[in-house]
Amino acid sequence: MKRVSSLKLALVAATLFVGVSTPIVAFSDMTDWRREVVRAVAQKQQYPRSAQLREIEGKAKIRLVISADGTITAHEVVEPTGQPILDNEIPKLVARLNPLPPLPEGQTDLKLVLPLEWALQ
Repeated sequence: MKRVSSLKLALVAATLFVGVSTPIVAFSDMTDWRREVVRAVAQKQQYPRSAQLREIEGKAKIRLVISADGTITAHEVVEPTGQPILDNEIPKLVARLNPLPPLPEGQTDLKLVLPLEWALQ
């Protein structure tokens, strides 16, 4: 059986897009927070077995709205994978991710576009 590529996770980490709607926080604080988000996604993103068996891969982007305590208050699929098996996994992943780590001090809310990828190697 093919395995999920860990290199894909590194690409996710490098492509997190954050829209900050409150005062700027220290770069290292946001960097640390993003690392924690990437770690959470890596631990909680699941590859549906039926998609693995059928060798279905896909990429998606989701927009999350996150409150200061890390609660995901809203999410939207910006770019679906086009694969129903994978697209149906997105809201389940959001539920497993909620809550994310609290935002760095001084942040009241944040919008985040999170790239997701299901890939076999």
